[in-house]
Order: sequence, then structure tokens, then C-alpha cells
Amino acid sequence: MAERSIPLIDHRQLAARPAVPVHAAQPSGLLSDRRGRALHDLRISVTDRCNFRCSYCMPKEVFDKDHRFLPHSELLSFEETTRLARLFTLHGVRKIRLTGGEPLLRKNLEILVGQLASLRTPDGEPLDLTLTTNASLLARKAAVLKAAGLQRVTVSLDALDDTVFRRMNDVDFPVADVLTGIEAAIAAGLAPIKVNMVVKRGTNDQEIVPMARFFREQFGGQVVLRFIEYMDVGITNGWRMDEVLPSAQVVQRLHEVFPLRALEPTAPGETAERWGYADGRGEIGVISSVTHAFCGDCNRARLSTEGKLYLCLFAQRGHDLRALLRDPAAYDDRQIAAAIGQIWQGRDDRYSELRGSAAGAEAAAAKVEMSYIGG
Repeated sequence: MAERSIPLIDHRQLAARPAVPVHAAQPSGLLSDRRGRALHDLRISVTDRCNFRCSYCMPKEVFDKDHRFLPHSELLSFEETTRLARLFTLHGVRKIRLTGGEPLLRKNLEILVGQLASLRTPDGEPLDLTLTTNASLLARKAAVLKAAGLQRVTVSLDALDDTVFRRMNDVDFPVADVLTGIEAAIAAGLAPIKVNMVVKRGTNDQEIVPMARFFREQFGGQVVLRFIEYMDVGITNGWRMDEVLPSAQVVQRLHEVFPLRALEPTAPGETAERWGYADGRGEIGVISSVTHAFCGDCNRARLSTEGKLYLCLFAQRGHDLRALLRDPAAYDDRQIAAAIGQIWQGRDDRYSELRGSAAGAEAAAAKVEMSYIGG
């Protein structure tokens, strides 16, 4: 069998230096893009490294022992990250999610958590501070992260069957250790925990009902299981539409075993469609990232680990905010905030709505990798 050749575009090099407006107005907190979408969520990648090699995210064929990860000197320092986060709050950000790679691989992450937890919105409210993890290190880190100010965690887990899970993470990591991490997070006070399962038809879709049964019976309302359609993020995962199991089919499979009822969204721009068990014993969510575009109210920006701002999970290029932070001209907060505002106001990204069109095909050829900017 011929080896699969996968091209990799290094998006770390594809970023424009933002322009700094001559007249930097004070942020109003009411920033909107060209489609009227407000800025509300900021996802911050703290590392481009991961200890898993999931085929849909960081396949071994590309991210092997010779892959060049970013040196520490190129990463944003915790102080630089916190400075940018504070400027984003002036533009309306109310929620920050720490991602990776695997964020718990970043040394002393609890220091950054503490710095971010000290931030306040212009009206004095604390930020909603969360973290997404594969939970491989969560058992030893949950308590210290909670003490530092982390509020909740989302755990990625694609199967309950140990053989299937080890095959999907491709580093032979046992599912029991992930479950131990979830238990530690609950004990530390980080519940309710979201568990995200990427569903890939023919690979792990047989795990849908067992996963739902397990978390419903073992953890009750302390865990919300969410099923995510296998996405065409980046270009290294060999994505094919025939491997996507539509969320409607996921809901139907579950409804046949555990009757479900539709629930209202909890917040504007929420990506997950919520379904509650008819007997009241918790809920599940589905994220229809392929079959149901939710570009229309997307309120999320993404900051890479070395300070590049991306306006869409499927973006082709970023905006190099680190260049402003480290410029000898020593731009002040108002100038950098104005640059951020100008970038968001020019945003018109809507890849999911264009998927399948000529414009979508062009964008698909050079999308940023999910492992680089987080999911």
C-alpha cells in the first residue's frame, strides 16, 4: 500500500502585521464585525504541542519526531497573554477558553490561570474562564487549576471502549486515566464538565449510545456529553464527507434508547444544540459543524500560542499581535486595542456557509490546523 502524502502549510509564517490606527479611540465594548457579529469569546492556545496523535487533529504522518514545534522564546509569555486578554475584554470579551495543542503541557499554566482570573470586564464582572484538555494530566492538575481560578473544564474523549480509544489517540493512552481525570476535576469543583466526542463514521460511531449511557448513569448532571461532527479543519487529517455522521442521526440513535426533548440555548452564539433526557436525568449536546453552519452568530476569536489572531476556525491567515507587543516603538494599550478593534470590524469570515461552493473550495486548500489554534 502506498503511503499517504499529506501537505502541511506552516500557518505560523502566514500572518500579517496589523496596522495601528493613527487615532486610537477608547474601546466602547460594543465591537461588531461586517456582519453585525459582536466579539464575546476568546480562545487562547497556550501550546502547539500535544501528547496525543489523534488522526483527525495531529496525525503521526505529519506530527512525527522530526516535526518542528515552536521554541519557547516564540511563545507569548503569560504576561503578554494576559495583557492581550485584558485588551480583548475592553472590546466585549466575556469568556476565555484555554486550549492547545494540549494546554496542560504548558509548564506552570496555573500562573496564567491566576492572572486571567484576576481580570475584570469594564463593568467589574469576572470573566468566564474555562479550559479544554484531553485529561491525560488532569488528575494531577485539577486542584491547583481550580485554586488558581479556573471555573470549568471540557474534556475530549472519543470512545469509552479502551481498544477504540487507544487506536484513536494513537499513543496507546488508556481511557481509564481520562476517567480518573474527570473524577479529579469534579472533586476539585470544576463541574459541570463537558465531554466532547468527535464522531467519525465507521471509526467510533458505535460508541455513541455506550458513552451516553455511561455518563448519564455514572455522573448524572455533573457531566454533559456533546457529540461533534467530524470536521474539515486544516488539511492534514484526510477529511472526507462520507466519514461525517450528521448530528441528526446521532440524536435519532440516542432518542431510540433514551427519549430526548429539545432545550433552549443557554447563550447567544452557542455552538451546541441542547437535548435533555425526557426523564430529567441530564442532557446531551450536538455540534453540527458540517451539516448546519452557525456562522451567522459566531462571536469567537482565536489567539495562537505565539500571538497570532484568527477570526475563524477555518481561517487561512492570522494577524500578528505579537509583532505589536514586542515592537521597539512600544505601542501602548490604547494603540494595540485599536488595532484589535480594526481587525474585528473588518471580519467577514463564514467558511461553513461557503462549504461546497467555489469560494469554499478555494479556502479549503489552505485552512489553518486545529492543533495550532485549538478547537
